[in-house]
This record gives sequence, structure tokens and C-alpha cells, in this order.
Amino acid sequence: MKDLRRYLALKYIQYLVLSSSNTVSTLLGLLGSVYTMILLQSAKVSSKSTAVLISSLAQTDILVFLSLVSDVVLGSFGDGVSPAASALAQILLTANTHVSCVLLSCVAFEAYLITFLPSESRPLRTVRNARLISRVIWTLVAAECALFLMDEHLRASSASVPSHGPLGLLFQLSSAAAALLRSLSYILGILLRIINVYIYYKIFFSMSPR
Repeated sequence: MKDLRRYLALKYIQYLVLSSSNTVSTLLGLLGSVYTMILLQSAKVSSKSTAVLISSLAQTDILVFLSLVSDVVLGSFGDGVSPAASALAQILLTANTHVSCVLLSCVAFEAYLITFLPSESRPLRTVRNARLISRVIWTLVAAECALFLMDEHLRASSASVPSHGPLGLLFQLSSAAAALLRSLSYILGILLRIINVYIYYKIFFSMSPR
């Protein structure tokens, strides 16, 4: 449907084109996600693997809403936004961005399969596989954000953590793992942008009249 294509275009611009989020793109993304979740409940939208991936993509904006709520609720207990609220809000936004980028790449890869390998890829493009992929992505990003949250907590209490012993070793390991994961996430983000551009470049020119 055209509305779903417009929504995907909006999300690609928001996460894979813009260098950073802003108020306008975030608000448009939230409104688009709400509309898309309502639209996907319609009987006019067939239950296909692409619809499952788009539904999961729309649900990621719940994290943006929770981030805004955490800023308001946790920040209301002190003067301004507390460090805990700021860290939690940032981690929720990170989860939203990472899940969205990977799901958008999954949609792009599926479009590539539909365009160039429609018959061969049909056994793979099932609703069951799409749901499994969505769950795996959410689980991996949840584990990533749990590590970031633990690292933030240990950093906040670093003054009381001994430099030696099990707690000191845990602090060092979590800091190193979080730093490595942030670097890998940055590299993966660049690779996903390149791959998505290549996929849609191939699809566009394959459908253009020769």
C-alpha cells in the first residue's frame, strides 16, 4: 500500500539519511508509527512477512515515548532531568535507533529478494520467519542496552567500587565491553547505510525502463 511505502520512506530518512534525530523527524515518526499500527489492523492489509517487519518497526517508537516519559517522571523528582533519567532516556533512544535500522535493512533485503529471486526466496519470506527475525533483533538489542545500563550504573558508583577484586574486574570488563559495542554499533550503522543504498540502487535501475 502507498501509505506503508510513505511510512518506510519517512523511517529511512529518519534513521538512515539524517545524521541525527531532531524534534520534527521524531514527531513525524511517532505520528507515522501510530497511524501504521492502526492501518496494519485493517483487513485490507494482508498478513505477509513484510507487514510483520513493518509492524515491529512501528512498535519501536514505543521506546521513544517511554524515553520522553522517563525524562518527565524521573526528572520531576529533582531540579531538572536527573542523571539516571538522562541515561535511561538515552539508552531507550539507542534501542529504538538500533532496532529500527536493522528492521529497515531487513525490509530492504526482502525487497531485493522479491525483485531478483521471487520464486527461490519464497520459502524464506514467511510470516513465521519474519516474526522470528523480529524477536531475535529485539533480544539482541535488549541485551546490548542492558550492558549499557549496567555500565552507566557502575560509572555512577565508580567512587565506591574497589579497583581490585571481583567488583573492580566487573567494572573494567563492562566498560571495555560497552566501549567495544559502541564502536561496533557505529561501524554497523555505516555498513547498513551503504548496503541499503546499494539495494535500492539495484532495485531502482532494475525497474527503470531500458
